[in-house]
Amino acid sequence: MDKAIVLDARGQRLSATSEERARRLVQQGKAIVEQSDPLTVRLTYEVDIPEKPQPEPAPLPGKGRRILLHVCCAPCATYTARRLRELGFGVTSFWYNPNIHPYSEHERRRETLAQYAHEIELPVIWEPGYDIVPFMRAIHGREQFRERCQVCYRMRLERTALVAARGGFDALTTTLLISPHQDQATIKTLGERAGALHGVEFFFENFRRGWAEHHRMAHEHDLYRQRYCGCVYSEWEALDRSAGTYPRET
Repeated sequence: MDKAIVLDARGQRLSATSEERARRLVQQGKAIVEQSDPLTVRLTYEVDIPEKPQPEPAPLPGKGRRILLHVCCAPCATYTARRLRELGFGVTSFWYNPNIHPYSEHERRRETLAQYAHEIELPVIWEPGYDIVPFMRAIHGREQFRERCQVCYRMRLERTALVAARGGFDALTTTLLISPHQDQATIKTLGERAGALHGVEFFFENFRRGWAEHHRMAHEHDLYRQRYCGCVYSEWEALDRSAGTYPRET
């Protein structure tokens, strides 16, 4: 059955009706024909259409909650910290990266984070010291890529969970989740395990969707961007696989 367009006296479009009913409205003096093709009639009176109630916005998962963000480097903290703030979290960053070698590289990355944290008013908890010896002992015999990475993830996430529990944080997470070069599934598993051990929720989101944005933000803030993940093995592999063709780690 053909449909007719129906307008009210103000020209507000209403639900369509059948041509038969539209012509009947005209015959009854309740409408006039505006145009014949397609058949459009205008009512002689106004129609008040109640506004549809707007759905309540979904509550922010971080509203009123404090999260401790383990930071592997300042560039990876750019998008990640911003995203967590958008989700309503009160964000504090945490620096603990005993894998980074040599010490000069560790300090350069630490100083870059301090610079960036100051710019965006991001609180930082600094783990004192440099645990390169415990790290090297932990990965002894497990130096292969991925195998050593699991040890590295566990050390950093367990320390983050411990500090989060002591500080009364509601949750923890890590900037490691933004990198496509890291094993995200393993990080999630180890993060949840560390959180459960210390009674703090591990917050997971696929931050990789912000990978391109984090590059833009790092460039905008003129942050030092390293060319390898952190440990001496990752530096060696980055140079050995390439001659400049191995993908950057951040």
